[in-house]
Amino acid sequence: MATLNEYYPEVVLHPSSTLNEKLREMKMSRKEFALRTGKPEKTIIAILKGESSLTPEMAVLFENITKIPAHFWINKQARYNEYKARLNRKKDVEQAAEWTKKFPYNEMAKQNWVPKTLNIEERTIHLFDYFAVSTHEGWQKLYMESELKVAAYASLKHTSDPYAISAWLRKGELQADQISIPNFNLKVFKENLQAIKEIMVNQSSGFFTQLQNLCYQAGVKVFYTPKLPKVPINGSTRWIKDTPVIQLTARYKQNDRFWFTFFHEAGHIILHGKKYISLENIDFSEADPEKEKQAHEFAEELIFSKEQEKEVLAKDKLVFNDIIMFSKKFNTHPAIIIGRLQHLGKIPYSVGREYIVPINLSVVEQS
Repeated sequence: MATLNEYYPEVVLHPSSTLNEKLREMKMSRKEFALRTGKPEKTIIAILKGESSLTPEMAVLFENITKIPAHFWINKQARYNEYKARLNRKKDVEQAAEWTKKFPYNEMAKQNWVPKTLNIEERTIHLFDYFAVSTHEGWQKLYMESELKVAAYASLKHTSDPYAISAWLRKGELQADQISIPNFNLKVFKENLQAIKEIMVNQSSGFFTQLQNLCYQAGVKVFYTPKLPKVPINGSTRWIKDTPVIQLTARYKQNDRFWFTFFHEAGHIILHGKKYISLENIDFSEADPEKEKQAHEFAEELIFSKEQEKEVLAKDKLVFNDIIMFSKKFNTHPAIIIGRLQHLGKIPYSVGREYIVPINLSVVEQS
């Protein structure tokens, strides 16, 4: 990774400086030199003024006249070209300063997504490297204008904080690249969702690793990415390099919300295929309310259906033991029923807290 702290000469001269000096030494005019090389005089003058580049062909021609090896001229031109490119690069970095300030860089550094530094130019270079772009305009085209028409990218132009959201999404791309799995198999994924539901019901300490393994078997990548400030995202589903990817934050840190989010994202994979990108709880231009509703209903049907909900609500004088009984009958976790009833306002949020299991995926991922 190149940084502004690496050593590069402050000034590198065009080959014209050496060529002019050599012509003076040989007491040779520009016209004579042009005649001896067989090149138009205006071409030679442009090189001698530093207005034109010295080509490898010219370097070979100059070698016979100046007695200086062609590789000398070629290397000198190459060093000058790099010097000019780095001057332009420095301008790119300086012009991106305001762009850089819009990212939650400190939080990203705390998560080890980017190196820690207070220097704005170094931060800019690290962000270019993080997003694998050469300029902030490249980021703009990918994340704001969505010029790359693949499912991994969607326009974030109208979201609340496109900078933090793009950083979170990019981390997901980097994580996905580290996971090797077989090709996606829809049939296996549907079958494994039933086994994953059993994991939800039992909620053992190693549940997330078990969930990941069952998804990997079906060719689905699932992982945890810590949320960033100002990004109220629960999860995302995208297809990255023809592979479905579920990226989760465990934002609410409780099992009922976590499992609903996972099955919601799984619903997108099964129902909507490669062309749809889901950013749950984020309002963005390409979100489809109908598809989100379908994924919502898919998750409901799998973990605690509307018919099952009606049966619970039909119970006279519902008591806590009834919830436990229904959870066994429907093969779901009590927290799923409790969470739904709390959401409907049927029971207070203080009831059944012992079944709302805390979720801390940061610990799971580090173990």
